[in-house]
Amino acid sequence: MPTELTPFLALAGGGLVFTVAAVLTMLLRPEAPGNALLAGALSAGFAAFSAVTIAAEGVFPVVLNHTSNLWGVQVWWDLLFSLSVAYFLILPRAKAQEMNLILWTLFILATASIGLLAMCSRLFWLEGQSGRAA
Repeated sequence: MPTELTPFLALAGGGLVFTVAAVLTMLLRPEAPGNALLAGALSAGFAAFSAVTIAAEGVFPVVLNHTSNLWGVQVWWDLLFSLSVAYFLILPRAKAQEMNLILWTLFILATASIGLLAMCSRLFWLEGQSGRAA
């Protein structure tokens, strides 16, 4: 447990607050359509944060974080399961919009949430366009 407040603790706490707010919003508005702009902004923002992190600390700490102890492996598996479930849930909608599933899958496998958020952004945009055309 940290003995002092650090920017990392603030970033982690901010992520938790944002996620709880997003989940509660989805719970209260289950029929709301996806927001292409928000998903795209999250993808771009997380890509920028990831680029800064890689520039500052490199890529190797990711391997260390997820292989140093059981908690690291547990978090890694949790991320993989979450990514797989999210992809499973949006796949039928993406297929219905005739998205290029092979390219999107490769992008997601290479970038995880960055690619998944970008795919959601594109999917939401396509669904919005097809809804307006109908």
